[in-house]
Amino acid sequence: MTAGTSPIYDDARTKDIAEGDQAVANHTSLKYSLLGPSLTKAGQDKVDQSKVSEVIYNASKGSKFFNREEARDKVLTAKIEQILAKERHLKTLDLTRELRAADSLITQLEVSRDLSQHVVHVDCDAFYAAVEQLDRPELAGLPFAVGGGVLTTCNYIARKFGCRSGMPGFVAQKLCPELVLLPLDFDKYSAKAAEVREVLANYDARFESASIDEAYLNITEYCETHGMEPADVVSQMRNEVHLKTNITVSAGIAANARLAKICSNINKPNGQYSLARNRTDIMAFMRGLPCRQVNGIGRVLERELAAVGIKTCGDIHSHREYLGHLFGDKTYEFLIRCYLGLGRTNVQPAEEYERKSVGTESTFRDLGDPTQLREKLRQTADELEKDMQRAQCKGRTLCLKVKLHTFEVLTRQVVLPKAVYLADELYSFSLPMLAKLEQEIPNITLRLLGLRCTHLVSTKKPDTNAFFGLRPRQSASDEPPQQGRQTRAKSGIGEEEWEQWPGDESNGHQVGDGDGPESAEQSPVTNSSYRKHGKEITPNSKKDGSASLVEVSWDCPICDRPQSADGRKFNEHIDLCLSRRAILDTVHQEAATHPPGNSETTPENKRAKRRGRPAATADPRQKKLCFG
Repeated sequence: MTAGTSPIYDDARTKDIAEGDQAVANHTSLKYSLLGPSLTKAGQDKVDQSKVSEVIYNASKGSKFFNREEARDKVLTAKIEQILAKERHLKTLDLTRELRAADSLITQLEVSRDLSQHVVHVDCDAFYAAVEQLDRPELAGLPFAVGGGVLTTCNYIARKFGCRSGMPGFVAQKLCPELVLLPLDFDKYSAKAAEVREVLANYDARFESASIDEAYLNITEYCETHGMEPADVVSQMRNEVHLKTNITVSAGIAANARLAKICSNINKPNGQYSLARNRTDIMAFMRGLPCRQVNGIGRVLERELAAVGIKTCGDIHSHREYLGHLFGDKTYEFLIRCYLGLGRTNVQPAEEYERKSVGTESTFRDLGDPTQLREKLRQTADELEKDMQRAQCKGRTLCLKVKLHTFEVLTRQVVLPKAVYLADELYSFSLPMLAKLEQEIPNITLRLLGLRCTHLVSTKKPDTNAFFGLRPRQSASDEPPQQGRQTRAKSGIGEEEWEQWPGDESNGHQVGDGDGPESAEQSPVTNSSYRKHGKEITPNSKKDGSASLVEVSWDCPICDRPQSADGRKFNEHIDLCLSRRAILDTVHQEAATHPPGNSETTPENKRAKRRGRPAATADPRQKKLCFG
């Protein structure tokens, strides 16, 4: 018997072939994952993604990035196997109680559905590329992208080849050899973004920035004031943006922010889509919508859902009794909201959201020299100090984030003995964490380093005048206040205002594939004759005084100011006014009872208090204040 016909040889070859086939099968999910988080970007719908994935796979195979992604894919595959095993076990149990609980949750969430608002999501079309083309008209008709080692964006011609944001430049050039790469110029983009914002402010002075090139607006009041349909208002707004900035924008119009975000991507570029504000149309729209197109569902959760048979939002309903056990309570409720097409309707400036953290990070070429790493850490601490000064806060917890040259991400954190924000303190507290990592990982080499402060403490000075309902102090340079009107000063809107991402649609579950832009402090936009309390600020207040003439209001019996004709809000305002009045009355009474120079403040009584003896006289009318 020859070696070629040996059973042992045949068995070994068969085993090798089987292992190779298994490796190829295992890499099927890896190839899909390598397509990146921006797979659903506009312009990708007609691209052969299988060819793109092959190019990315072959171009990155053997690299540190590829090895890291392969390891992550194996971990996710093992997790999915556990999910499927749990699902098989759940199917053997009686889940009648879970099914009733799911139906009860759906009923409760359905009651909260708000169909009274017109929410718009506006997104500039290939913003960085569009701005660059204004300066270089010769690029029209050519595929080009903006970015260095990684693409930040690319025009729609390049997208036809499969190029997209977040893709390495060398991979993009393999897909499109004629691709032109341009360097970034953030000053130019920020200036153009400010021009776009000026137009948006005319339609909703309290619009909400989502990033430098997108924003949410509530145009309900504008439609009622001008007697226009939402589609006509948005069309007018888009035309005005294009006329004044030479930038095209796309928009989605719906009953809430989640739906508006989805709709804005349907008719890109330079288009708009309006979803009717009724439950029947919304449910039909969501029923056939792929899960990945929902903001907050990324590559990981999409694959986990597909493994259990959920590929569209409509499939969520048939699996509702399993979701809580398989994915946890937060993701369970998030998915039910997606199935129902529910989302938030309040749109407000980003600075009115409570900040959870402030951080900064930077990516660089592989760096392993300890001295250079410490210099990079010091630079990061300096940048974080600037960010925290803008945000007017300090942090009680400091987090260190590093990405190794193998693309593995590590984080360390320390609880600080006091709230800090100065670069010297940030550096001194973060240096031990970096030193410990150097001990744990000999010859450590990094490609990313970042610092973040959490458990924030505000350093803003309290406004006592606003609490007591008094007018704010004005300097001589201040302009006269305009009663009942909100304005947005051009000089008060900086780049930071557009680089905010308040509110995560995923309800706390990490279902995306990357963090949004870092939040930063925004300039205040109100300029009224008196400042309001937080509870009195409505999501979309009036833009001019004429609109308030037809608004029904109740006069507060304490401060005599008109308030919203809402029982709950009116009672809250009265409670606040009563607490203010109690404090004012007590202060006035104490001032009248104990004028300067009385026995209470004599040197003898002061010395007596320091020695622990009671004062010479006590006021029987003194009241004890209690704040409940």
